[in-house]
Amino acid sequence: MLRGLFRKIDELLMSRRGIDDELFEELEELLVRADVSIHTTTRLVEELREAARREKLRDAEGVRAYLRQELVNLLMEGHRPLTQPPTPPAVYLFVGVNGVGKTTSIAKLAHLLKRRRQKVLLAAADTFRAAAIDQLEVWGQRVGVDVIRQKEGSDPAAVVFDALQAARARRADVVLVDTAGRLHTKTNLMEELRKVHRVIERELGRPPDETLLVLDATTGQNAVSQARTFKDAVNVTGLVLAKLDGTAKGGNILTIQNELKIPILLVGTGEQLDAIEEFNPKQFVDALFAEE
Repeated sequence: MLRGLFRKIDELLMSRRGIDDELFEELEELLVRADVSIHTTTRLVEELREAARREKLRDAEGVRAYLRQELVNLLMEGHRPLTQPPTPPAVYLFVGVNGVGKTTSIAKLAHLLKRRRQKVLLAAADTFRAAAIDQLEVWGQRVGVDVIRQKEGSDPAAVVFDALQAARARRADVVLVDTAGRLHTKTNLMEELRKVHRVIERELGRPPDETLLVLDATTGQNAVSQARTFKDAVNVTGLVLAKLDGTAKGGNILTIQNELKIPILLVGTGEQLDAIEEFNPKQFVDALFAEE
């Protein structure tokens, strides 16, 4: 969990006795360096200024405590666990551009759910690339779950239909669906996803339980741009942050939550199969301020 990410902010606040404009200016600069957008930084700093006036905060320790709570409050907006439908199988669609860690995140979630004694099926609906199908099958073998696939170029909705039939027959609890990440052909991607949605609604009587956008946490503001584009294109219900380790600045997480209002549901924290967890806002903020 991004240990020490906000260490400089912590050091700044702990090294200052009084509260003045210079403190807020330095804090603003450090937030921007941590990849927080100008808009979100302005919101946070202005709220801190107002709190300092309203609550008569007299030292930087008070500002520090208020900032930590403000970050928790921001990340708690809309926070919730993964949707669990009353009737299985739960169906989670994964979307995201190629290379962000989408297939790996699917495998990690499958591993997590399997450890919770749930029966999981994977659907290889990224039929645009043979490599994507093969990669998902390799992960399925490693995790020990079945993969429903067709040949390259097949209709993604047909793969999802097969997966739902298999889920019923095998009494699976969850179906995780890998989809294409061709953002540069957004129209085709949208039509494919609409067709997939129709198949799921027809078969289950409800839309997908989650449409999860996978973002690479190391890509900074580019992740924010991807989130905005996908939100405009499809009904994204939650985020999966992959590669959330020491190489990520992490401020983009605050930006996405503040500006796009998409809840962060899962975070990938390393290379191993078990390196995924449900997002905990308080734990995350505590880690931002933790010492190395």
